[in-house]
Amino acid sequence: MNRAHRLLTWLLVLFGALWTGIASSQGAPNTTSAPNCNGRFMNPITDICWTCVFPMTVAGVTIAGSDQLDNTSNAKTTAICNCGNGVNSRVGVTVSFWEPARLVEVVRKPYCFPSLGGVVIDAGIAAPAHGRDNKQSHNATSFYQVHWYTNPLFFWLQVLIDDDCLEQGTFDLAYMTEVDPLWVDSVTTFILNPDAALFANPIAQAACAADCIAATTGFPLNSLFWCAGCQGSMYPLNGWVGAHVGGVTSSVLLTERMTNKMHREGLVWAASGVDGLCSYYPQPLMDKTNYKLQMVYPVAATDKIAGQCCQPYGRSTAIWGSGKSFPVNGEDFAYEIFRKRDCCQGAQ
Repeated sequence: MNRAHRLLTWLLVLFGALWTGIASSQGAPNTTSAPNCNGRFMNPITDICWTCVFPMTVAGVTIAGSDQLDNTSNAKTTAICNCGNGVNSRVGVTVSFWEPARLVEVVRKPYCFPSLGGVVIDAGIAAPAHGRDNKQSHNATSFYQVHWYTNPLFFWLQVLIDDDCLEQGTFDLAYMTEVDPLWVDSVTTFILNPDAALFANPIAQAACAADCIAATTGFPLNSLFWCAGCQGSMYPLNGWVGAHVGGVTSSVLLTERMTNKMHREGLVWAASGVDGLCSYYPQPLMDKTNYKLQMVYPVAATDKIAGQCCQPYGRSTAIWGSGKSFPVNGEDFAYEIFRKRDCCQGAQ
């Protein structure tokens, strides 16, 4: 899966080199000057709200964090599990938890990496900067670039060693939208989300209000897969925000879209439910209830609200996002993504 991931990334780089004029030809943001690049390295101990890992269940019994938000994983109904056959078989018990696995940056300046200390690493491919347009309608639109990191904190912090239930890897930049021609062009993005044509109407978008309510009180509704809860529409899967109301809300929306986009491209696989007990599996239509996020930049959101500091996808930012965006150093954002993990834990 890593080999395919890297191959696709390089193909996008080559493809993007042929599209250096796309910013002007497709109506990209017209900015006279790019914003400054600021940032800081994440402290994996103090900047992470570790209660987001919970609840943790073993053999269907919750052993820690019962007060934390959890989805209805089917794996909870199975206490004993078996993976493989013959000499490679593994018998064990089901284990469920939320694994800190990815980091997502939403930035204004192309090739700006706040999570790497605010460094700018230009790949030499023209990419549009952040912009806003208030002229088209009463709603302001905006555009951002997004970076996707692998960040399996449990493994590289060696919280648990040689555990088959943990993704094994290191902190690494895995995807950057600056070299992806689909990210700036809504027409070309239709390749990834042709189903968007079915929901580009007032009735379908009005249904997202129900998704907003569900996400604010618990988890979003997978039946409304075209909705991003209180953030609006999940489509198109690119960097344009159709109704910009604030940096936090827009960055959360693009984080959700980026996760969905990675699922569509086959670069992220699911790890929950009965199907995820023994291995990861492809999931082109993202299960929104499998993810929680926590802001780590510009403010490490480790303070608990109603006993929780992680938010499910689609939840309103009105309360937890207050004061998290401010001029100059607080207009780019980074979020740690917690992914639901169901696994068969046992001796090999």
